[in-house]
Amino acid sequence: MTLTLEQAAIFAALPLRSLRHEYPNHIMHVLNGPQDVLSPRALHPVFYGCYDWHSAVHGFWLLARCAQDWPTLPQRAEIEALFDEHFTGPHMAAELAYFDVPGRASFERPYGYAWVLALAQALADWQHPRAPQWHAALEPLVQGIRSRTLRYFASLSYPIRVGTHYNSAFALKLALDFARHRHDSEFESALLATARRHYLADTDYPARFEPGGDEFLSAALTEALLMADVLSPDLFRPWLERFLPDLGGTGRLMQPAEVSDRSDPKIAHLDGLNLSRAWCMKHIARRLPPGSVLQAQLSAAAQAHIEASLPQVTSGHYEGEHWLATFGLLALE
Repeated sequence: MTLTLEQAAIFAALPLRSLRHEYPNHIMHVLNGPQDVLSPRALHPVFYGCYDWHSAVHGFWLLARCAQDWPTLPQRAEIEALFDEHFTGPHMAAELAYFDVPGRASFERPYGYAWVLALAQALADWQHPRAPQWHAALEPLVQGIRSRTLRYFASLSYPIRVGTHYNSAFALKLALDFARHRHDSEFESALLATARRHYLADTDYPARFEPGGDEFLSAALTEALLMADVLSPDLFRPWLERFLPDLGGTGRLMQPAEVSDRSDPKIAHLDGLNLSRAWCMKHIARRLPPGSVLQAQLSAAAQAHIEASLPQVTSGHYEGEHWLATFGLLALE
């Protein structure tokens, strides 16, 4: 399955509805005093919608990507107005200032960091006459996030392998894409060194224990996706055989997760897991020898995962609809 104009319009409709939707809101906010008791929009004049900060960031990413890839997208004018309203110098200065307040060093780290970098990459690619203006407004925040990402991974002694926002490999993957897109050799070298330090020696990963009940990432496949970008193909293939020797077949990693309650914001993560697994599987398959058994197995499994959860992007439950379209786009791109 690939992205069509019709599907892109369905995806775009969700963040367009949510990015000005301030409540309900899941705030991760350190209070240093009564002066910090503020509304989401007062705290984050750009990224206040979509239930939480990182979902707002990648909601804008989705809109930029869809508008770039589909110039005839029916919501194009609405998307332009949204960026004009939110991506201003003063608004972005307030977003950056939030990170500098004492006690907020770990805010949105590393998942939100990674999506800010991905958003910058999408804006740089968007061939829209005002995209450079929106990109310039975002740039101070991008530079602040770049510096924080460098410091974070330099000090992280061990990788974080959970299937949720704190996963190290997912953030490294998006950050590495950004660094290479921008030809930022310093950033790229630091990210590559971190990936090799954390993952190069991994063997026999216990993928049979996946998925956890609230995961939207596969720690196993996300790490493999990252290392496919870190290693040359001749080094990646033996690394993958050592890391996931039982990949393929009918193991749990290859079977779509069952989602029992899409109105539960944690259990609904499992639809995201199916879509992010498909994204990983498709990209890993491209690094394998054409016509190989494992390549065919991964491609078939990716299709099964997409079929299981793509229809749930528009489930009618805000718990999933505020963010799942992003992972639908990843799965189909």
